[in-house]
Amino acid sequence: MNKRISIIGINYYPEDSAIGLYTTQKAEYLVNKGFDVTVITGFPYYPQWKISEEYKSKPYLLKEVINGVKVLRSKQYVPSNPTFSKRIIHLISFTFGNFINLFKLSKPHVVIAIVPFTTSALLGWFLKIRYNSKLWIHIQDFEFDAAIDSGLLKGNSIRIFKILMGLEKKILSKADVVSTISHGMMNKLKQKTKSNTYYLTNWIDVSLFDKPFESLHPYLNSNKFKILYSGNIGAKQDWNFFIDFIKKLDHLDDIEVIIVGEGAEKATIVSALNQYSFIRHYNLVPFKDLPILLRSADVHVLFQKKDVIDTVMPSKLLGMMASGKPSIVTGNMKSEVATVLAESQGGFYFDGSSVTDIINCIVNLRENKQLTIDIGTNAKKYVKEKFSQQEVLDKFVKQLVI
Repeated sequence: MNKRISIIGINYYPEDSAIGLYTTQKAEYLVNKGFDVTVITGFPYYPQWKISEEYKSKPYLLKEVINGVKVLRSKQYVPSNPTFSKRIIHLISFTFGNFINLFKLSKPHVVIAIVPFTTSALLGWFLKIRYNSKLWIHIQDFEFDAAIDSGLLKGNSIRIFKILMGLEKKILSKADVVSTISHGMMNKLKQKTKSNTYYLTNWIDVSLFDKPFESLHPYLNSNKFKILYSGNIGAKQDWNFFIDFIKKLDHLDDIEVIIVGEGAEKATIVSALNQYSFIRHYNLVPFKDLPILLRSADVHVLFQKKDVIDTVMPSKLLGMMASGKPSIVTGNMKSEVATVLAESQGGFYFDGSSVTDIINCIVNLRENKQLTIDIGTNAKKYVKEKFSQQEVLDKFVKQLVI
């Protein structure tokens, strides 16, 4: 009999960015390895923060089969303006609806709970108690730590989150294995639990970036030096720094900045930048178009808040590096991203204290084409060696069946 695996997490296909993409690829990989996989999830909503049009009219509880994966969904509340209190309702609605879905499962041998949300792990714990299943908790994002570090919490909400962090610690102690995606996050994890831990990094299929493309992506088809940010437009990025960067970039010729993304801060950021003629915004492209989009840029930028050290490891970084183009990143100098860029020699990392440093770096890359090529080559080689999809997931499967 094939081993049955249940995966619990709010993000899944047709979401094709960030956590939804990784959970989908993981589930389908397990199916291809002969496992019987059921995913318990919500309705697709991220990063637009609204349920996608094709799912709006579907019933509250929905069953699908997608590429061999059985998918059980519950329609969660999705706020268009995700404040603290609305996020809590969002979390509760996902948890309640999918508690119902738990009773539709056959006994799973292994339950994989994806964090965020921590309540996904709470649902997984229920299955562990009911069926004596193995519980594997995988942390993509320390949601409570990230919320505090990003400045999202104030007043009474901080006290509430401290209670939730106590719940997090309790649930982690019930897991057979807890994994997370970076070495810095592994260190944080070991402070939170004595459960067995496993380093399960994000991955990328670099071969997608090797395919020949006849032309540049239509969003980036000019002859100017093209600076690209592609990803979520949310609270974890330092958008004040980004706006200062745009202001000081205004005097340079033959420069173009392209933002491709959606998220809770989109309206605010697009409004603040629409006065500049050299910057353009587009909504996210489908995953299949991402390689050509990223390859069509001359340089990638990612400006992170300095307070966020190792609560997150941005998944978008792997795509940026796999594109074979340099990356310019800001954030805390103790971040794992800083280590990755230093080891790979595939980009530049700054502490985010000086916009002038970034401008000078842009000018240097624009005027030195060979340097741009060399750094991009280093980046692509590094992710191919360290973050290959097949290698990462093959090791994961071996660990899973022990």
